[in-house]
Amino acid sequence: MKPQIGQPAPDFTAPVTGGDYPEGSSITLSDLRGQRVVLVFYPKDDTPGCTTQACALRDGWEEIRGQARVFGVSIDPVKSHNKFIAKYSLPYPLIADPDQRIVADYGVWVEKSMYGKTFMGTERSTFIIAPDGTIESILEKVAPAKHLELLAEALAGK
Repeated sequence: MKPQIGQPAPDFTAPVTGGDYPEGSSITLSDLRGQRVVLVFYPKDDTPGCTTQACALRDGWEEIRGQARVFGVSIDPVKSHNKFIAKYSLPYPLIADPDQRIVADYGVWVEKSMYGKTFMGTERSTFIIAPDGTIESILEKVAPAKHLELLAEALAGK
């Protein structure tokens, strides 16, 4: 079940790479208490929609970076994240969730369908977490091309 606005954000510890985090680093969400945090859940590194979304965040980085700590989250491993970061010069860190624990805790590991086949995958959703550790805002099923605009509005409180 997806956590709701006002509820505590599910805590986790996971591998992270990129931004201020060298390979081999890990992150614990509760260690960031006191700061606003954005978790951008996306399906897969280096796919068309995810690349559009990631590059939009990169291109709008100056606009959003001072407002929150931003992390991309997918089930891809750190090795895949490192290639994605290098290929597109992404300035923000990516969290690896290969065992699907974080996506499950945030309710974004869902049944999807494509070309008549159903499968489990990550729903493209973004959670803004307030400094007190509660969910401040949720952007669900976001279109990749609209994500940056919606995130900037949410961070500005519009």
